[in-house]
Amino acid sequence: MIQFRLVRQIALAVLLASPVAAQEASPTDTLTFAQVAALTGPASALGTGMRDGITAAFAEANAAGGVGGLKLALDSLDDGYEPDQSVAQLETVLAKPGYLALIGPVGTPTNQAMVPMAASAGLPVIGPFTGAGFLRDPALTNVFNLRASYGAETEAWMAHLVDDLGMKRIAILYQDDGFGRAGLDGAKAALERRGMTLVAEGTYVRNTTAVKSALLDIRKAEPEAVVMVGAYKPVAEFVRLSRKLKFEPTFVNISFVGSGALAAELGADGAGVIVSQVVPLPWDTSVPVVVAYQAALAAHVPDAKIDFVSLEGYLVGRLAIEALKAAGANPTRESYLKALQGVTAVDLGGLGLQYGPGDNQGSDSVFLTRITPEGGFEIVNPGGSS
Repeated sequence: MIQFRLVRQIALAVLLASPVAAQEASPTDTLTFAQVAALTGPASALGTGMRDGITAAFAEANAAGGVGGLKLALDSLDDGYEPDQSVAQLETVLAKPGYLALIGPVGTPTNQAMVPMAASAGLPVIGPFTGAGFLRDPALTNVFNLRASYGAETEAWMAHLVDDLGMKRIAILYQDDGFGRAGLDGAKAALERRGMTLVAEGTYVRNTTAVKSALLDIRKAEPEAVVMVGAYKPVAEFVRLSRKLKFEPTFVNISFVGSGALAAELGADGAGVIVSQVVPLPWDTSVPVVVAYQAALAAHVPDAKIDFVSLEGYLVGRLAIEALKAAGANPTRESYLKALQGVTAVDLGGLGLQYGPGDNQGSDSVFLTRITPEGGFEIVNPGGSS
């Protein structure tokens, strides 16, 4: 069955790459982007958060007259964080010539399924919400990442836990798929650079919260810290069960977890949980782009919450807009892709992005935050202090 799906994807990609099928976006007064992401299920806060941020950025631009007089629109399609559904939704996108690019797709396994199809069709992919290494491959000339890699995040974990705090016993909980294994590989590599190995590993199945067995196995190893590569609902379940069992290591999460959703799920149990971040604090009004983000969200998506995910969506939307300015009148997929490939430096207002030959990742910034007893976030400074 898997082989059949792969053959079907390849056949579709070849068809879409042909001169007959490779239709470009038609000149209209609106440029439409597609998002394929989890809008339902245990990872839904990630898809909806990215959607809210991109929507705010596009609405902000539209209120100022659009880009070159053209308005921007976003169609968000739900894949439930399941690769088969991602493929089905992307088939819909590729079958319609009006979509200019894929923006803000969420997840490693889902992007693994979609990116080859998008590459064959010449469809730009902007700001995937994942730090997976395969998306940083220089050969993917249609992919434009904003965020730092999972390798950078896991290195930041170990720099804090091992170098700053002197911990020697680190365990991991990870989602048993491409996303989780990318984090696992990063954690192992960061520890190997320090002459260490993980003391325990535990897994859970994507789109479930079945973490108890993993918890019991990990607890036997008596780790000082548990690093976690998962979505917010299963991670929250793991932390809650740990607290009930009086198992109190330091908990550290990857940015994909969805910080605001995790804090909300955990409530009082969240105090002290660490999350690595790849965008500025969304409440830090000393950063100009954060001020702009807050204003755009309040004006155009008033029901949305200020958090890390919607801020990342807003930044991705702003990146898409910057490239559009160089794409000329009535941009097509082809002209827009060329414009994106020509982007080298973007200043979004206190957040600089740098691209170049063989480098499709705009930001390398990673920093650690800690959930406060009130459910907010504070910076964890080098050396372990906040």
